[in-house]
Amino acid sequence: MEFEDEPVPGYSLPILPGHVSPGRLERVLRAGKFAVTAEIAPPDSADAEEVYRRAKIFDGYVDAINATDGSGANCHMSSVGVCSLLTRVGYAMVMQVSCRDKNRIAIQGDVLGAAAMGVSNILCLTGDGVQAGDQPEAKPVFDLDAVTLAATVRIMRDESRFLSGRVLSCPPRVFIGAAANPFIPPYDYRVHRLAKKIEAGVQFVQTQYCFDMPRLKEYMSQVRDLGLHERAFIVVGVGPLASARAAAWIRDHVPGIHIPDSVITRLKGADSQKEEGVRMCIELIQEIREIEGVAGVHIMAYRQEENVAQIVDRSGVLAGRVPWYPDRDQQAKVEPRASREAFQ
Repeated sequence: MEFEDEPVPGYSLPILPGHVSPGRLERVLRAGKFAVTAEIAPPDSADAEEVYRRAKIFDGYVDAINATDGSGANCHMSSVGVCSLLTRVGYAMVMQVSCRDKNRIAIQGDVLGAAAMGVSNILCLTGDGVQAGDQPEAKPVFDLDAVTLAATVRIMRDESRFLSGRVLSCPPRVFIGAAANPFIPPYDYRVHRLAKKIEAGVQFVQTQYCFDMPRLKEYMSQVRDLGLHERAFIVVGVGPLASARAAAWIRDHVPGIHIPDSVITRLKGADSQKEEGVRMCIELIQEIREIEGVAGVHIMAYRQEENVAQIVDRSGVLAGRVPWYPDRDQQAKVEPRASREAFQ
């Protein structure tokens, strides 16, 4: 094993009793390495090969891959399905769970199924409202929210029981995560919301896109003042912007994403706006890694996944580390999916 299963000095995150083999992301973070995660875009398809092709882009460059769960309230292949396909070929997965579409009964069942498949990380999300997506007539659930979901997974894991009190014969050994957004007001509320999630059982946090370094530094100062960086690992979200026009559209139409005017102005003045977006992402990563209390970056490169490798390489965040690849022998055992013609 490349990393020891022991906490980093200064971190009070416990290793669970019997939790002898944490997932790769947890091992990396506990070993004090700067973690890199990325996000896979689930296909609008039932073809497993599309999932494998999309994941392969990240080989050797990330410590774990997030499988989104109906991001933006739009339907895609489920996070459970993506995790099922990718864990069996050796990928380290973070299964996102949105409270929008399922009640506590279904969610607890998904957590058990995911853990049985080998998913080591669960990211607890409240979820976007259905009005944000392309099927606004859908009925939302929201039986739980991110805080109560994290508490539910912690109870299942640590107390070996469902919320009903019924006993689990084998609890899910998972690393519990949640999201945070330091970049939109009310700013003082954001750090207290984080504290609430950590109290509920959250052990790692992935933030919304960071394009505003002063705001991030202020947030992390508040995090350190409350000692929250010693109770959970903070992983900051980053991503390349394709153009000034795309950045302006995202700022105006995607709730929760803050992009300063200075970023858009810089993109407008570049000879190649796409390359400038990559360069800005690299610079952000290099600056973020110097902030006390930040444990890694989460690269969200929607429709630019092919740029993740050069972003990681040029930023130098994995310098001195052995690149990690999924189990090639296990990949070879997966038989190709039968063609449509075979069923006709």
